[in-house]
Amino acid sequence: MKLNDIRDNPGSSKDRMRVGRGIGSGKGKQSGRGGKGQTARSGVRIKGFEGGQMPLHRRLPKRGFNAPFSTDYNEVNLGRLQQAVDAGKLDAAQAVTIESLIAAGVCSKVRDGVKILGNGELSAKLNLEVAAASKSAVAAIEKAGGSVKLLVAVAAEG
Repeated sequence: MKLNDIRDNPGSSKDRMRVGRGIGSGKGKQSGRGGKGQTARSGVRIKGFEGGQMPLHRRLPKRGFNAPFSTDYNEVNLGRLQQAVDAGKLDAAQAVTIESLIAAGVCSKVRDGVKILGNGELSAKLNLEVAAASKSAVAAIEKAGGSVKLLVAVAAEG
């Protein structure tokens, strides 16, 4: 085999259609774009336009509401904290903060803080400094001999 013997497989590529080259080519005159008007022009086309009929996106009702001051917590269950302690990623002697949870791989980013939820078993004695915690989580942590310190965000008044 030589370099000049190399060929594509037969039928693997087609020649491009040359439009606007006479009626005999099959793509002459208007070059497959139909008649006149906006859609025959290049660059202009109304997306979602239905010929003057009310478009679908305006016929459907609006739904939902995005609260402007909502909080987005990292939700961490007690069972996940116990896993991290058992794996040696969390030090039970140190205070558990968002930074230590990110370092341990429990949370991926800071967001608006951490909320501890009460799902799972906790046997380690942990001192948590978090933004929020459920009542069942606080009860389970205190039962295990730990403590929960809630970091209260100061709201701007005015």
